[in-house]
Amino acid sequence: MHTIPLREAHRLPRWRQPITLLFLMAVAMPLAFATWSALLNNFVIEVADFDGRDIGLLHTVREIPGFLAIGVIALLIFIREQVLGLISLVLLGVATAITAQFPSLGGILTITMLSSLGFHYYETVNQSLQLQFLKIERAPQMLGWLLAAGSAATLVAYGLIVLTWETFDLSYSFVYWISGGLCTAIALFCLVAYPRFEGEHRQNTRMVLRRRYWLYYTLQFFAGARRQIFVVFAGFMMVERFGFEVHEVTALFLLNLVANMIFAPLMGRLVGTWGERNALIFEYTGLVIVFTLYGGIYWFGWGVVLAATLYVIDHLFFALALALKTYFQKIADPADIAPTAAVAFTINHIAAVFLPALLGYLWVVSPGAVFALASAIACGSLVLATMIPRHPAPGSETRFSAVLPAPAE
Repeated sequence: MHTIPLREAHRLPRWRQPITLLFLMAVAMPLAFATWSALLNNFVIEVADFDGRDIGLLHTVREIPGFLAIGVIALLIFIREQVLGLISLVLLGVATAITAQFPSLGGILTITMLSSLGFHYYETVNQSLQLQFLKIERAPQMLGWLLAAGSAATLVAYGLIVLTWETFDLSYSFVYWISGGLCTAIALFCLVAYPRFEGEHRQNTRMVLRRRYWLYYTLQFFAGARRQIFVVFAGFMMVERFGFEVHEVTALFLLNLVANMIFAPLMGRLVGTWGERNALIFEYTGLVIVFTLYGGIYWFGWGVVLAATLYVIDHLFFALALALKTYFQKIADPADIAPTAAVAFTINHIAAVFLPALLGYLWVVSPGAVFALASAIACGSLVLATMIPRHPAPGSETRFSAVLPAPAE
């Protein structure tokens, strides 16, 4: 397949332009990953009799490839980013398709490792491609639209699950085959149909760690730790404590998707208007409150309506995480985007490797304490967000940049 510089891509038909490619990838990934997530808690409890320790172990295994995302830098020496991203998407789709064929602890852990490798390498490359393909002034709003597109695709998949799961007595195997197969088909189409787009700035193919990016790295670490607690235990709580069945869990996910479709573009516009600092302060303040209320469900015996409401609100706040991407886009050397995306993904997953397994044991003793820890982590993120300047730029990475000497790289 031939290569086309980004500056000439506007001459192509609209369906073959870089933005369209980003939208197709945004649609394909959640068809596999979101369906896997929606069925996961019921699948492992019903088929493999998982408890809190098992689910913690599963998510620790799932996050190992995220911790090893730095390996993307080595692969970029041999493979173009765009090709690597689509191959990773194929791996995610295939692994999702065969998930139900291995209904044991060992089998589930092995397939999870493979699908996670595809997911995390895709996400690492996709973040880099988004920041290279999108112009800085349009990035917040376009990232919001990409998020909305992924939500819309997942809405269709979840809607079909809700409508047909009990009516047609669907099996886990059938749903995994369909969702993983569609993801694989879209990725293969993109590999064949699109030229290789070449950005204006050649990306570094070595590991980049710059001291001036320290605030971005730290925010990524806190975001990874906080998000893991939500991803692993919030959904597990809905099944374990309130007895949600597959169609009920999926219906809750549907509410999240509709909310994201409506609000994600607005969130992107909000980031463009408020700036990254104010948007992240708003997000982290909200998450402190949400996680504290999660803990109250166990401490005070609050009911399922509050739990479901918090679950939806939680997702809306996480949509503002696109502000962290645009903050980095504004402070980065353009040649650093690909390697720093890999480094940041690894930093984001440091806590993810050990937190789920450790907190699985704490969950058995005190689920409320797990959410209290998440609230404390959100407080740390809030403090860090206040250090972002109103107008981030190279040389103005933090509010202290004007008074502190620039560090030697």
